[in-house]
Amino acid sequence: MTICYLAGIVPLLQAGVRADSIKTTLPEVSVTAIKQAPSLAIQPVAATTIDAAEVERERIVTMKQASEIVPNFYVPDYGSRMTSTIYVRGLGARIDQPAVGLNVDNIPVLNKNDYDFDLFDIERIEVLRGPQSVLYGRNTMGGLINIYTLSPLRYQGVKLLGEYGSGNSWRAGAGAYGRIREDLGMSFSINASGTEGFWHNACNGSEVGRGHQASMRWKTAYASGGRFSLENIVSFNLNREHGYPYEWLETGSVAYNDTCFYKRVSLSEGLTMQWRTDRFTVSSITGLRYMDDDMTLDQDFTPKSYFTLTQATKEWTLTQDVIFRGSEGRYSWMAGAFGFLKHARMHAPVNFLGDGIRELIIDNALGSMPSGMGMRWDGDSFLLDSRFTIPVYGLAVYHESGFEHGPWKLTGALRLDYEHTALRSASYTSTACTVTMMGMDIRREVTIDDRNRFSKHFLQLLPKVTATYRLPMPSPSTVYASVAKGYKSGGYNTQMFSDVLQQQLMVRMMGRGDDPDINAVVGYKPEQSWNYEVGSHVACAGGRIHTDLSVFYIDCRDQQLTCFPDEKGTGRMMTNAARTRSWGVEASVSARPCDRLQLIATYGFTDARFVNYNDGKDDFSGKFIPYAPRHTMFGSVTYRQPLSASWLDGISLTVDGRGVGPIYWDESNSHKQPLYGLLGMSLKFDHKRYSLDFWGENILNARFSTFYFESIGHSFVQRGKPRRIGVTVRFSI
Repeated sequence: MTICYLAGIVPLLQAGVRADSIKTTLPEVSVTAIKQAPSLAIQPVAATTIDAAEVERERIVTMKQASEIVPNFYVPDYGSRMTSTIYVRGLGARIDQPAVGLNVDNIPVLNKNDYDFDLFDIERIEVLRGPQSVLYGRNTMGGLINIYTLSPLRYQGVKLLGEYGSGNSWRAGAGAYGRIREDLGMSFSINASGTEGFWHNACNGSEVGRGHQASMRWKTAYASGGRFSLENIVSFNLNREHGYPYEWLETGSVAYNDTCFYKRVSLSEGLTMQWRTDRFTVSSITGLRYMDDDMTLDQDFTPKSYFTLTQATKEWTLTQDVIFRGSEGRYSWMAGAFGFLKHARMHAPVNFLGDGIRELIIDNALGSMPSGMGMRWDGDSFLLDSRFTIPVYGLAVYHESGFEHGPWKLTGALRLDYEHTALRSASYTSTACTVTMMGMDIRREVTIDDRNRFSKHFLQLLPKVTATYRLPMPSPSTVYASVAKGYKSGGYNTQMFSDVLQQQLMVRMMGRGDDPDINAVVGYKPEQSWNYEVGSHVACAGGRIHTDLSVFYIDCRDQQLTCFPDEKGTGRMMTNAARTRSWGVEASVSARPCDRLQLIATYGFTDARFVNYNDGKDDFSGKFIPYAPRHTMFGSVTYRQPLSASWLDGISLTVDGRGVGPIYWDESNSHKQPLYGLLGMSLKFDHKRYSLDFWGENILNARFSTFYFESIGHSFVQRGKPRRIGVTVRFSI
């Protein structure tokens, strides 16, 4: 395939700039939407489709900008591009496996560390809410995001983009799309962006939040006679970020003394093939992905030198999905098999520094010792080193059958899912201290070199049943009901090994007590849910008004939650809440009263609470689940005035607003971000060949928080981005 790329680049660029081939409509088979209907507008699922025009109009640069536009879909913008936390209907995860899956051109991305990248040459984005585990498996119990990029068989030409805005932020992109021959096309796109950030580190004077990214995509598309089609995509992403803008609430400023950064390199290869026979269709989706990332933090986020943490991961992922699909009369069916293999190596050292040794170790140890005793450490630092090998693989088979009778369609689906995960750990530290007892100095040297192996197996049967009724209306409209089981597998708390190693060190230093039980903190259980939902998709006024409405109830067992087990610890851990429940409503309306005016409004409400959760110290039953907002709101009004000038086709004004909250930051609900709103606006001058867009975000400069946490007895928040203005220029050749 690489040889094909190299041989095709010259005719691609020649074909891409032909003025008579700006857009082409394909009669051939498309390889998009393999497991679902081409349009989600009448399917029995709560879904939002964002087309290319809306991606540009609402400046959806990453999926974080789609937050609130989709009801009950919240992606907080904090930390770095590693922290791609997504909450849907009260379900979400801050670390480890996500609750919402991501497919890019049908290829699954299994690690949420790789979710956050700039969106360029996007054809459409689909966000499906509610469990998609039966058809899509891993990481989809809360929902699924499908991103589809431009195909050179559906668009030919050259696209250019340039943007500059507040914070010395910039973005640039270029893409060429062309046919080599009638049934074969290629495209190549590249984009880059950067920012100086919006925060200042009061400790060392540096700018916090600086970052740069660059990515490229090379796509080959082939479609022959309606019987066979193929897409092959190679993509590359490079990301570098400096600093985490976590504000210490005691001082009201970002101020820390040690290095903070995140960097990531990822490379992916995806091959999608589809064969059509007279009776059925066979599709094959193969994905290969490599990710190498490194997060290094001043973990205490204060001017003192407590400890630093690094989490560096190298991961290979291979996925394979084979789908058979057919229909005969009123009966339709789909069957498939899915397998994946993921192999990761992680290095996660914690480096204890002077203040951390004195305040977190020595003072803590002396507090439990008789008066008159003393302790001093050899050296100003020591290392708690942890290395992990994490092999994971899974296999699944699934089937879906649908039967139509008059306006009714009944569908049943079932998936048998098996997963095996293992953890091989190596923890090491070597240090020494001197203990003073009764006037005598006793020197103690400790070396710990622990190696452990763990493994888990998970087997699940996942059913789903839906009923759809087509309403007797001129435009396609339906009501539906569904019952589905959602599932997310268990795993291991790799970030707790530094705490375990620290406890082992203190036990052996003091010569009292027993080593901690590693098995008690390492593993966490799978998360399971039942989702009950009724909804409707209604189109009226000749298709000018589209309304979607859904009501849901989720009964979840062993919901996975992220917590800090000890305020003086170095790690985070995943734990399980015995039982939670959430219910809510989602509504969206898109209306075009006239050709010049477009209105969009969405609203999501979620009441997500603990039914049974006791962490051994407190009972949180009845409390709201943290980090999941109760309300999400979005509204947009766009008016376009056509013009007859040769150099300008029209002027568009868009005013939008979004709201989110309240968001509770902890299980006790003692801290929260109240409901807040943001106002945006853009003025666009457009021509069929180019456009100039002046825009503003958070125009009223609202002050709000996107994240809150406690560490070493201190409270921290990340503030949302302040007012931003800028200009975007686009060219289509």
